Amino acid sequence: MAQPRKRKPTSEEILKTIINKMFEISGHDVTYDDIAGRKDAWYTEWTMTTAQNDEWKKWMVEYFKKECKMFSKIAERQASMCVLNWGLRFSDPIL
Repeated sequence: MAQPRKRKPTSEEILKTIINKMFEISGHDVTYDDIAGRKDAWYTEWTMTTAQNDEWKKWMVEYFKKECKMFSKIAERQASMCVLNWGLRFSDPIL
């Protein structure tokens, strides 16, 4: 018997998942629910290293390809946009 087709996650579910993963990778005890609805620059309150950012971006690309059924190039572009929009401040200097 065929497996039932899994639905694609909603935009809200995707955002919640990737922000929770960002805080998890960067080692902060914060979740999407803690920052939801904030209008200030909440992303400047916490930091992550460039290595953590690279790990998060790599995870997002795989997530977008698997869960959102995106092609690799589109998933990479989407992950880059997420880093720009919601990524935390870097704690190490970029050389």
